[in-house]
Formats: sequence, structure tokens, C-alpha cells
Amino acid sequence: MKKPTVKSSGCNEKLTEKPIAQFEGQNGNIFNLIGIASRVLKKAGQEEKAEEMTKKCFKAGSYTEALAIIADYVEIV
Repeated sequence: MKKPTVKSSGCNEKLTEKPIAQFEGQNGNIFNLIGIASRVLKKAGQEEKAEEMTKKCFKAGSYTEALAIIADYVEIV
């Protein structure tokens, strides 16, 4: 597995680690993708973020919205 990357959306903002989630070649079922992202977060020591992300995804109104939530937590490749 690749090392977590550091992302920042602005020069004055706090840097946030986003672990890399490999979605290429995976089943595109949203529940599968949530599981992959959750495992990646947990492996990176971000258990609370994994739980938070999962809850938000289950409340999402669409596949696209859930995928956007996942992308807020992990770097999708």
C-alpha cells in the first residue's frame, strides 16, 4: 500500500493527511467503495474518520454524493 499523501487546499490552511485508496479495478458498488475507504482510513490510524465517513455516506442521497464524501477523506486512485 502506498504511503499517505498530504493535501492542502490553501496556503494558510492546516495540512491534512489523506491516505490513498486504490479504486482502479475494483467493483464500483458504493458499499464496496465505502468499505475500501474505511479500511484504508483505519490502517492509517484514522478510525474516527472512517466511522464519520461511513455515517455520512449512508446518509447521502446519491451515488455521486457518497463518492464525493469518500473523496473528502481519502485520495482516490
